[in-house]
Amino acid sequence: MEEKVLRNVLEINDLVVSFEMYQKGFRKKKLEVLHSLSLDVKEGEIVAVVGSSGSGKSVLAHAVLGLLPKNATMTGNIKYQGELLTPKERKKYLGREIAFIPQSVDYLDPLMKVGKQVVGVYSSKERQRQLFEKYQLKKEVEDMYPFQLSGGMARRILISAAVTEEPKLIIADEPTPGLNVELAMDTLRHFRKLADNGTSILMITHDIDLAFQVADRIAVFYAGTIVEISPTGDFLAGGKNLRHPYSKAFITALPQNEFQPLKGTQPYAGDLPEGCLFAPRCPKAEIACNGKIAMRDLREGKVRCIHAT
Repeated sequence: MEEKVLRNVLEINDLVVSFEMYQKGFRKKKLEVLHSLSLDVKEGEIVAVVGSSGSGKSVLAHAVLGLLPKNATMTGNIKYQGELLTPKERKKYLGREIAFIPQSVDYLDPLMKVGKQVVGVYSSKERQRQLFEKYQLKKEVEDMYPFQLSGGMARRILISAAVTEEPKLIIADEPTPGLNVELAMDTLRHFRKLADNGTSILMITHDIDLAFQVADRIAVFYAGTIVEISPTGDFLAGGKNLRHPYSKAFITALPQNEFQPLKGTQPYAGDLPEGCLFAPRCPKAEIACNGKIAMRDLREGKVRCIHAT
């Protein structure tokens, strides 16, 4: 029997995002924060994006959703179900087929009761109450305003609002902070159930241990680009199955592994090295690493490194 080929629901090709910034003397400068980034999420798949703080993970989510500020410039292309995700297409799909779980609870309308915010335009009161019960929110919470909520309650409201329509694509930017471990894991199990029923999920998270439980693939971010995309099983097996030196160091630094910190710091977007962005910290760096390093296929994954085998 032929294996079913899953189609890409989200496809990001050679994405570059820059911000126009003012320097001393009111001189303008473009600061590139995402560099030649490519990523796809297939039908019914959860792809977890992991990496250190400040690597540009949230900028990726905002670029997909058209939420970049006015001083941002974007090149490359983003496709949804094979079609370019233009501003017109985003308007048609956002809130229905494409849902967003933002990192900041400030996305809640401070002047509207949260129950109404979850019902929105397309859902029902019955569905809202089902979700509140699922996420352990009491009935009286629906009549509260955002300022009356704890951080964890607000997070659960945002998740409820995102999944109310059972969308085809969810962009989740740090969906679990403020939740206890049990509720965070229950949320991710709900994501897994949605994915098993066909929903595609791009999940940006620092809770890598939780991501390991539900993600199909892991994309590793470093200094504004993706250095490796691999099946989750390769990460669970430890550094031996990974491809990029940073991915191996990232896993080795986890408490349950060797807990070995990586020397050096991630480069600032305004002062990036030539070629491989990880080269200044890499023990395998050589002159060839100063050239352009493209993402390539390797052992059922992808890697941006000339030394990977």
